[in-house]
Amino acid sequence: MDNRVLVVDDEEHVRKLYMNALSRKGYEVDTAADGEEALTIIKQRDINAVILDIELEEESGLELLKRFKSVRPELPIILNTAYSVYMSDFKTWVADAYIVKSSDMQPLIDKLDELMGIPQE
Repeated sequence: MDNRVLVVDDEEHVRKLYMNALSRKGYEVDTAADGEEALTIIKQRDINAVILDIELEEESGLELLKRFKSVRPELPIILNTAYSVYMSDFKTWVADAYIVKSSDMQPLIDKLDELMGIPQE
């Protein structure tokens, strides 16, 4: 089973943290700091899921979500943000999941496992 994940976040330390945690769980992880880099990766590589921050410097994650789904409608996307306020925004409903960032990455990993069809430990 393919398990390549793209993490899109403008904060380098977050990308590194997620890469390390997801790699330890057996995922192959690509990272992107912005939307253009992320779109290039999605078009060129066999990405199986995306973890997408909403608050990005260059472009809103919600706009990127729409662009990702227009390129790869079947691609599971988890919105991952520090702000729960976006949950009520109907634009987030296109995503497959919405996880609020915290120091406990287990809810994110559990949701990713679920979307990828990986049995829970």
